[in-house]
Amino acid sequence: MPRLRTVLFAAGAAVLVKRAVARRVRQAPLWPMPTLEEPVSGRGRRSSTTPRRVLVTERTAPAEGVVQLRLEGTGLPSWSPGAHLDLVLPSGLVRQYSLCGDPDDTDTYTIATRVLEDGRGGSLEVREQLHEGTEVEIRGPRNRFPLVDAAAYVFVAGGIGVTPVLPMVRAAHAAGADWRLLYCGRGRATMPFLDELEKLGADGGRVTVVAEDTDGLPDLGFLADVPEGTEVYCCGPDGLMDAVAAALPDGRAPRLERFTAAAQGGGGAFEVELRRSGAVVRVAEGQSVLAAVRAEVPHVSYSCEQGFCGTCQQRVLEGEIDHRDELLTDDERHDSMLICVSRCRGERLVLDL
Repeated sequence: MPRLRTVLFAAGAAVLVKRAVARRVRQAPLWPMPTLEEPVSGRGRRSSTTPRRVLVTERTAPAEGVVQLRLEGTGLPSWSPGAHLDLVLPSGLVRQYSLCGDPDDTDTYTIATRVLEDGRGGSLEVREQLHEGTEVEIRGPRNRFPLVDAAAYVFVAGGIGVTPVLPMVRAAHAAGADWRLLYCGRGRATMPFLDELEKLGADGGRVTVVAEDTDGLPDLGFLADVPEGTEVYCCGPDGLMDAVAAALPDGRAPRLERFTAAAQGGGGAFEVELRRSGAVVRVAEGQSVLAAVRAEVPHVSYSCEQGFCGTCQQRVLEGEIDHRDELLTDDERHDSMLICVSRCRGERLVLDL
């Protein structure tokens, strides 16, 4: 019993001491203790960059020069028309592809790509390396091209740009919405999903197909008369998207989806201070902030190098940002940037890095 009383007394004393210390800490002038926030990182901040492994279970060719992949996995995030995902290729290249399957199929994603012999290498790797039974990493999906509620829709698709438009057309048709589609391509044999789209639009002649090898260039004059309340969606080559934007009445703008970096003006040299290390790096004219920073911080995260994936996002503490990405929201642009493409409007930026 004496030993038990001693143990209980010691335990009680320890509790009292712990409470007293905690009380002193709370009353201290530095309480709560200041902490240094974690730097913004695309990987850590965005759940859409969480990597997942999926299996290629089907590979088809819906048109000449087009490869379509069916990707299966468990617990895949839901998606809506217009969404895309990052495909991490075996070489480490990251490319973005629109989802063109059925959003209600929760265990499967479907993507398609046109194989470009003189492209940046991604589509060639898809053709040569991704076959049925291949496991591949994905990130996403995310949607910066959502189908919004509207009185009516006009869709304009050019070539493989039909991939995000296809689920939109299906959704608009299923909802009984007023819609029409202008689908352009080099030739009918090269235009994926053409049969399905023509069947969807057979009632009322909603689908206009323009094959350049037989029909020439599309006439976009009808866009000048698009009624108010009609949303115009376009995905395709830059020339087509620019022409659609120019054809709309003043004050009207189409909703566009790009998967190559938009042409940007040049930019002069400037300095970037890395606040955490105290280092200052010089970003040369024509050099990315990412390239300059990696010379000082080799482990900094990055992926697509085109301003799409968000992996290289960093917090900006000082300086005016020249945003050139295709991803950040207006709120995020106040205090962060994608260092793979964006630059400084002045002479100096300070990054929380």
